[in-house]
Amino acid sequence: MALRREFRPALLSAAPLLSAILVMAAGALLIASGATPSSPERFMRLAVALPAPVIEISHFASSVLGLVLVMLAFGLRSRLDAAWAASVAVLFLTALLSFSKGLIWEQGLILAAIGVFLAPLRAAFPRKAALSQMEVTPGWLLGAGAAVVGAGLLGVWFFQHVSYEDQPFWSTMVDGDVARSIRAWAGAALAFLGYGVWRLVATAATPRVIGEDDSDFARVRAILADSETAEPLSNLALFGDKRFLFSESGKSFMMFGVRGRSWIALGGPVGRRDERLQLLWRFRELADAHAARPGLYGIGPDDLPDVVELGFSIQKIGECARLPIQDFAFEGQTRAKIRRAWRQVRDGGAQFEVVPPGGIDDFMSELAEISEEWLARQSGGDKSFALGGFNPRYLREFPVAIARWEGKIVAFANLWPTSSLDAFSIDLMRYNWAAPKRIMDFLFVELISWGRDQGYAYLDFGNAPLAGLEDRPLAPVMTRVGRLMFDLGEDVYNFQGVRSYKDKFHPNWEPRYAAAPAKWAIAVLLADVSLLTSGGFAGLTRRPGKADIPPPRKAEPVAGQADPKEAVQGLV
Repeated sequence: MALRREFRPALLSAAPLLSAILVMAAGALLIASGATPSSPERFMRLAVALPAPVIEISHFASSVLGLVLVMLAFGLRSRLDAAWAASVAVLFLTALLSFSKGLIWEQGLILAAIGVFLAPLRAAFPRKAALSQMEVTPGWLLGAGAAVVGAGLLGVWFFQHVSYEDQPFWSTMVDGDVARSIRAWAGAALAFLGYGVWRLVATAATPRVIGEDDSDFARVRAILADSETAEPLSNLALFGDKRFLFSESGKSFMMFGVRGRSWIALGGPVGRRDERLQLLWRFRELADAHAARPGLYGIGPDDLPDVVELGFSIQKIGECARLPIQDFAFEGQTRAKIRRAWRQVRDGGAQFEVVPPGGIDDFMSELAEISEEWLARQSGGDKSFALGGFNPRYLREFPVAIARWEGKIVAFANLWPTSSLDAFSIDLMRYNWAAPKRIMDFLFVELISWGRDQGYAYLDFGNAPLAGLEDRPLAPVMTRVGRLMFDLGEDVYNFQGVRSYKDKFHPNWEPRYAAAPAKWAIAVLLADVSLLTSGGFAGLTRRPGKADIPPPRKAEPVAGQADPKEAVQGLV
């Protein structure tokens, strides 16, 4: 008993992978058996005892169930309890069918032995998820396809070289054994094809989205207001399109989005610092229990030690610009262009103010018009998930900076605060075409002064995608591809313009990362983030409309300065 207790944890740990291998081998055995000739002597003895339809059905069903076992192996590898129960049942059923299809007692004993091995290992499959939720990786799917194709080729070889040496292959088609084998192999192949098509559209079960009418939404707001670890990006939790996982204390959360089988956490845990690792593990375990593929997007250097604990692969995806504002000064040549641009717009009559949260209802319609006009000139439309969109309820949550020109609102930006006063950031930044040139420079400079008065240490300018990636011969493939896109992808996204516009303020650049359980999954993660943010393929391919918008107000150019209206296209 002591020896059993000592080896039981090791056995349970190895059981999912070992069981998956055995069950897949059993399935391949059944498919191969169905595609190859029966033993004439055994078949004749069986034909005396059982009606022909029973033999034919047993032969066909055995091959299809062999494919079922191959598919169930994916669920066993993922530790699904439903896959365990189904595998045990199918193994014992096919053991019986081995006798009724051709008295293949050796095969029946092998299948029964695998079933006996699997039956007491229930504890190794703790995941409460349906078979429709199991994840099938490309490698395992390729293995299943190889098993089906290999069985068919094995059948061709047998009928050409074993019992039909003196006949051409085509002439054996009239033989009942050949027809039986072809039907069995075709059944398995069609079942595999149907399964593959179903996997293209099947998705994992997911927790519900928590919206503003949910009591948990108030918990999110309370945690943000008293968080030790919140970054400006954490305020996207209030957008209303996220799912949440709360810590046991209820004082921390992780927010994530779902696309297909991907569960993508935006940023790291928010709340108490000592609960970060616990919450990361719970997120991975929850995704695992739902047969989903977890990932982290937009995490910073402080999150890396905990992410390494999870065993995730990590990929740099860009850099974040953070400007220290307590000691910020315009004096000197390095910021002369910004200083001149700000003064030009200010002296021209621009006015700036920050409206506190909930105070924008009186001019919400003006902001909506500015937003619609701005969106009409942009590709892709309004955003979600990793970026904010224009939503009146969402905007009421935050302070809103407003710029007026000739007494009218021409630009606005909602602000993301943090309770720690470490940093604040800008979410939406939109202007109409009545605004003067360099209105964005004016707005940023005024916000630097405002943030300094509020006690913030940094102004977070947001991310510059793909910035800071090194194209070195020994760099990871994804890093080199990312650098190539940064250098050559200006037609797709203003990568260099975004970096250049933020860089003229001379901020500190901090790396940002994506992480997933496997390196290949990071590419899938990034694609899913892009689709979540853009609202699917339609959002990605949307192009600017030809709205009847007046041209921008003319202004004297500042020497050597790029037009911020062009550079800021991808800023937020």
